[in-house]
Amino acid sequence: MIRVAIIGAGIGAEHLAGYRAGTEFEVVAICDLDVARAKAMAGDIPVVTDMAEAVKMGVDVVDICLPPHLHVPFAIKALEAGCHVICEKPLGCSLVEVDGLITVAKATGKQVFPVFQYRYGTGLAKMRALIEKGLTGQAIAANAQTHWRREADYYAVPWRGTWAGEQGGSIVGHAIHIHDLLCQLLGPVARVSAVMDTKANPIETEDTAAINWVTDLGALVSSSVTLGAGHDESRLKIMFQGLTAESGTQPYALGADDWTFTARGASQQVVDQVVASVPVQPTGFAGFLRDVATAINGDRTTAVSLMDGRASIELITALYQADRQRAWVDLPIPQSSPMYEGWQPKEA
Repeated sequence: MIRVAIIGAGIGAEHLAGYRAGTEFEVVAICDLDVARAKAMAGDIPVVTDMAEAVKMGVDVVDICLPPHLHVPFAIKALEAGCHVICEKPLGCSLVEVDGLITVAKATGKQVFPVFQYRYGTGLAKMRALIEKGLTGQAIAANAQTHWRREADYYAVPWRGTWAGEQGGSIVGHAIHIHDLLCQLLGPVARVSAVMDTKANPIETEDTAAINWVTDLGALVSSSVTLGAGHDESRLKIMFQGLTAESGTQPYALGADDWTFTARGASQQVVDQVVASVPVQPTGFAGFLRDVATAINGDRTTAVSLMDGRASIELITALYQADRQRAWVDLPIPQSSPMYEGWQPKEA
């Protein structure tokens, strides 16, 4: 069993449910300054208020479920204490911060796993099987929708909707998942454009965005993001030369088995045969944790990597830069860029 300490009892409650659903991990400590909240989720798991105390309990993995501005500082402390790290999104608040984390991870020999649960599920396993069989061909275009409903109750948490606490808006806390999935399926981003605004809620950060990018291989991607929808819905549609792949609309389990695959250049019969041959896969956090356990035990090939997390931060950086400059922005972002050290407005 891999021993885990969860740091933060907010979204940490959802992580705890994920650990309890599997057999690879044992949660041995919950750490939160709000002891009452931590005890409410912990059951018979010990509650502490200091991460150092949790680490002394023989922890293999520290799972960071704190507000975004605390992610990298706590991840570095955990690495230096000899633990692997699972970290909620966003991994960090700037490229310079994440590059510092990478340096510490290399020095300690420990792994960091950014939480990107959208990657997991039977639907996405079918998508990857079709790619591996060569039935998709090159991607032509893709469309992503992150249309969620967020109102006053959501922003009642003091750090949400603020630059100081959340470090960004809808592209940092919501669309980051579907954007990561697009990058995993279609490859690196070459250049981006973006327009963002605050349309639905009285907050500091953006809650609506219209985004376009071009991949290194030339696919054209559009992403529509808003927190002003009537209900939560995510959707992904990818047009390949050989087929069109379309997800369901589950906002927190986009990888679930409700994808459709419609042949264009490929044979529909062959596409259907490949799809039918794919076994059922765990969805969301369960799949993510399975791959984390496999990576800790020596096989890193399928787990979300620290460099995947860096790529997500680089894309966020480019999107904010594109919005503010009202211009296309090329990736990678150089260290000479003024936004390499962060996208937060100076006045924030």
